[in-house]
Amino acid sequence: MKRVRLFIYLICLIWGIYGVLSTSQVFAAGKGKTVTFIPVEHEVERGLEAFLDRSIHKAEKDGTDHIVLEIYTPGGRVDAALHIAKVMRESEIPITAYVVKNAFSAGAYIALNADQIVMKPSTTIGSAAVIDSQGNTAGQKAESAWKAEMLAAAELNERTPVYAEAMVDPDVEIPELGVEKGELLTLTASEALKVGYAEKIAEDRQELLAYLNLDEAKVLESNPTFADKVARFVTNPVVVPILLSLGSLGLVLELYTPGFGIAGSIGALSLLLFFYGHMIAGLAGWEALILFGVGLVLLILELFLPGGIIGILGVLAVLTGLIMAGGSLSGILISIAIAIVVTIIGSYFFLRSFGYNGSLKKLVLFDSTSSEKGYLSHKEREDLTGRIGVTATTLRPSGSLRLDDEFIDVVTEGSYIEKGTPVKIIKASGGRVVVREIENNE
Repeated sequence: MKRVRLFIYLICLIWGIYGVLSTSQVFAAGKGKTVTFIPVEHEVERGLEAFLDRSIHKAEKDGTDHIVLEIYTPGGRVDAALHIAKVMRESEIPITAYVVKNAFSAGAYIALNADQIVMKPSTTIGSAAVIDSQGNTAGQKAESAWKAEMLAAAELNERTPVYAEAMVDPDVEIPELGVEKGELLTLTASEALKVGYAEKIAEDRQELLAYLNLDEAKVLESNPTFADKVARFVTNPVVVPILLSLGSLGLVLELYTPGFGIAGSIGALSLLLFFYGHMIAGLAGWEALILFGVGLVLLILELFLPGGIIGILGVLAVLTGLIMAGGSLSGILISIAIAIVVTIIGSYFFLRSFGYNGSLKKLVLFDSTSSEKGYLSHKEREDLTGRIGVTATTLRPSGSLRLDDEFIDVVTEGSYIEKGTPVKIIKASGGRVVVREIENNE
C-alpha cells in the first residue's frame, strides 16, 4: 500500500514539474501574455502627459505584461516630457519605445527612458535642443538642466552618454558620424543600432513582437478618446491664449449688445473648453472652475453695488482660477496678458464702429447735455454785440452795465472803468458779456 502511495506521489510530482515547464515554455513563446500599444504622437504637451499617465496605470491595473510606446513626435514641452519619464521609470511593467517615424527633442528623451528602443527602418532619433515659443534657443540655465536630464536618461540603460549630449549641445562633435561643431546629432535607425541607442530594427509590429518573444501575445490598444483629443488640443500652448482671448472678448462685447447673443455664447464656450480640457488633462480641478465662477459673479455684482472692493476681489478670483488651471505659471500669465490686450483693442474698435447698446445702458448715463438738444445753463445774448450802455457800477474789471432799462453783468478786457462811463459791448458769448470804454472818436 505504501508503494502504491509512493508511486502516486511520484506521478503527481512528475506531472507537476511537467506542467510548470510546459507553462514556462508557453509564456516564453508569448502565449497567455498581453502587450499594450500606446501611441506617442504629435506634440508632447500636458494633454499627452495625462493620456500616457492614465494609459500606463491602466495597463498596470489590467495586468499587462509589456508596454510598447509607438513614438512619432517632433518634440514639445520639457515639463510634460519630464513627468512622462517619471511615470515610465516608476512603472514595474517593461516598456519598449518603438520609433515608427521620428523621435525628436522631447520624443528622444521619452525613448531613452524606456527599457529598450526599437526603430523602424528609415526613422530618426535626436535633435533635442531646448527651444522657446519664439523658436530661439533657451537660456543657459534651461539648457544645462535639460542636458543633465538627457545624460541621465542615456545612462539609465547604460548607453554612451556622449551621443545624448551631442543631441542637446551643438558644440559636441562626433567625427565618426560626421557631426561637426554647430550641429545637433540626429541618429538614423542604423546609426542608433551601431552606437547602442537602439536594440533592434523592426519593420512592423509582427517583427517587433517576435523580437520581444511576444509574437503570440494578446495585443491591446490604448487609443486616445474624444475627450483626450479635446484635452490635447485645448492645452496646446498656442491654443490657450486664443481661447482666453475669445472668452474674455466675447463676454465683454456681450455687455455692449442687448440680450445674450453670439458674442456671449462664443465667450462662454471658449472658457468652458479651456477648463474642460485642463480638467481632463489633470491640470485643473473643480476648485479652479468654482473660483473662476465666483469671480465672474463678483464682477457682475460690482456693476450694481458701489465701493470697488467687490470688483477687485472678482478680478483676483478670476485670475487665480485661471492660474490654478493653467499648469505652467509663465505660460498662463503670458496667455492672460495676450487676452487682456486683445480684449481692450477689440472692445475699442467695436465701440467705435457700432456704439453702445448693451444691457448696462439703463444703469449708465451715456447722453450729454448740449445747447443743440435744448439744454441751456444760461440765456444766450448774442444780440447784445455792438450795443452801447452806461456802467452802473465801477468795473474792476467786472461789474454791472445799464442798457436801457436792463442791468447786465459784464466784464472788461482787463481795464478799469469808472461808474457812469459809456461802454460798448464788443462780445457776448454764453453768459459772458465783454465791454470796452468808448473813445472820443467813436
